[in-house]
Amino acid sequence: MVKTVLSHYKLIFLIILVVIGVALQQTGTIDPEQLIAIARQYADRWWLGVLLVLIQTVLFTFAMAGSSMVWITAALFAPLTSTAIVTAGTTLGAISAYFFSDKLSEEWTHKIKFSRIYQLLQKEGNFFTLFALRVMPGFPHSVINYSSGILKIKFINFLPAAIAGTVIKTYVYSILIYNATTPGTLTSTIDISTVWPLFALSILILFAIAVKHYLDNQ
Repeated sequence: MVKTVLSHYKLIFLIILVVIGVALQQTGTIDPEQLIAIARQYADRWWLGVLLVLIQTVLFTFAMAGSSMVWITAALFAPLTSTAIVTAGTTLGAISAYFFSDKLSEEWTHKIKFSRIYQLLQKEGNFFTLFALRVMPGFPHSVINYSSGILKIKFINFLPAAIAGTVIKTYVYSILIYNATTPGTLTSTIDISTVWPLFALSILILFAIAVKHYLDNQ
């Protein structure tokens, strides 16, 4: 009962904050371009990048939305720097989750084992499969991390795929987000259609793996 009441208050509080934020922006009290410009003045602080890496590591370890940090990092740092920070955080989080998978409860393990990704990696746990999944836009990294840990996927395949896939995908997203949030060119939307090469690359690799698997079983 108490938890239900508290959750309702949290929702109401969140709605109030959103309404206030929209109202301040519409009245000109808050200028998004100015806020981003101010935030970027602090991007040269050495501890900020380290902090973002640590946050991502923790989020990925416990299967939370670590990928969402790319929106913050890419808005504050130039594409190359953003890519380095996100790749470091995602990779460390992947390694941590890989080994943390041994500590998962039976309920979590059951969910992972019945996922399609787990079944795919059980058959094809090579570098190319892992890379194709990593580079696919919007794909949940935590499922890859936990599935790989439970299956004891070779670390020599797991780690390079995590780094390579994250670098390529993050760099594309970093360019899009940084350009979209740069003062003078700030827009309310990001042209996600420009990430289609990532989809194409991922699907092409997975298709090639499926064909190989089919031929090997003939």
